[in-house]
Amino acid sequence: MSLDVTTEEVARLARAMTLKNAMARLPHGGGKSGIIADPTSPNKETIIRAFARKIRHISEYIPGPDMGTSETDMAYIKDEIDRAVGLPRELGGIPLDVIGSTGFGVAVCTEVAAENINLKLSGARLIVEGFGAVGKHAASFLSEMGVILIAASDSKGTIYDPEGLDIKTLIKIKSTTGSVINYTKGEKLQTTDLFNINADIFIPAARPDVITASNVDILNVKLIVQGANIPITIDAEKILHERGVLVIPDFIANAGGVITASVEYHGGTEKEAFERIKDTIRTNTNEVLKMVNKQHISPRNAAQSIAMNRVKRAMTYRE
Repeated sequence: MSLDVTTEEVARLARAMTLKNAMARLPHGGGKSGIIADPTSPNKETIIRAFARKIRHISEYIPGPDMGTSETDMAYIKDEIDRAVGLPRELGGIPLDVIGSTGFGVAVCTEVAAENINLKLSGARLIVEGFGAVGKHAASFLSEMGVILIAASDSKGTIYDPEGLDIKTLIKIKSTTGSVINYTKGEKLQTTDLFNINADIFIPAARPDVITASNVDILNVKLIVQGANIPITIDAEKILHERGVLVIPDFIANAGGVITASVEYHGGTEKEAFERIKDTIRTNTNEVLKMVNKQHISPRNAAQSIAMNRVKRAMTYRE
């Protein structure tokens, strides 16, 4: 849900979801929808309910929360059409943004990828672009592995401290004030200044296409793990690969949310969701990197090859 979402963006996101579900071996296809509206609108509930009624008859499509929507919004959809995932606990759901399941998966993926390039996580410097539902949890889980968050951004700006940001304090400030720039320590910068900071790990966890061919050259990192959907253009990924930067594709790294949604839909628990995320993302990341190292191709080419083969095999069982 955003004011500038386009049909092209939704189509690209739908393809990413198809590949993501295939890689996660979920018994679902892939789809995406977009609502052109301000997610902070006082009429949000009315808009969400109207959207739900419009998709009532697309019975195979199960809505779940994404950028601009929350478990509360999924509760409204559930009330209208009796199908949604990522519901509040009061409705028997697993609120994936609250428990940080997508961020947890990103952290697991980062751990595996770092091992592949001999990057020690203890003391590794991390940048998070988009310190929201995914970014803050990814940073929190990675901090437990010894990673140091040195910069984080949101739509209002960037906060930077080479000595490290206190993640718990930063999360509290973001929650209470609406922006990371109200963090009292460190240097306040513009949102786009984030790309000029040198680090070991970069996690884009906000909008699509934040890294493009026009700004990719200023990035100075060793590992990029895509927390958001389609945050890097294909051209920019190619440039990074040629430079020797390891870039883990979105549908490999950020599958934690949709895995949780599937577990919820089939009556599972939060514990089962976390176990499934850890096993699935660790296995998939290793499989992709094994192909990368063996065939000397980019991680995206390897991941797409694996995922598309799974999709095609699944299609052979349909009339």
